[in-house]
Amino acid sequence: MSRRPEETTGTAAERPAADTSAARERLALAQAALLSALVAGTPAPEGFDRARLRVQGRALAAKRASVVAKVAPELPGFLGDGYRAAFLGYAQDRPMHGGYRQDALDFAAFLLAQGAPEDPVARRRLTDWWRDRAGPRPPSGHPVPRLARAAARRVRTLRRALRRG
Repeated sequence: MSRRPEETTGTAAERPAADTSAARERLALAQAALLSALVAGTPAPEGFDRARLRVQGRALAAKRASVVAKVAPELPGFLGDGYRAAFLGYAQDRPMHGGYRQDALDFAAFLLAQGAPEDPVARRRLTDWWRDRAGPRPPSGHPVPRLARAAARRVRTLRRALRRG
């Protein structure tokens, strides 16, 4: 059974758009606040269970740590058993942007800026890994660039040692 044209007056198409745009804006703000509470550690929005949001936020950060470990398996290798705790500390108030590969690079840069890892060999490996990937081009599969970087690093170390004594 079809409606006659005179029965369609007062439909949503004729109502003021301001009613729906204001509601959409409120919904968008509420969604942004919820997402921020889950991934960036901001306070829980009104009406949400804070404890449950913290649990869910930790679960999302743990999932993020697992995916980053798959995208960049070298990172858990450099950090050993401390990888997950270090990543969760990093992710606690840093939402991901740019994808998991960028997240791995940002995490490595964060660690290096903090002076971590404490083990000098692991720190050097992490530094080399980050430098290889943070540039505009992917790392070369050829050993010459890697050997050239190692030689340059050795020369810098020797120069510093000569200056000191």
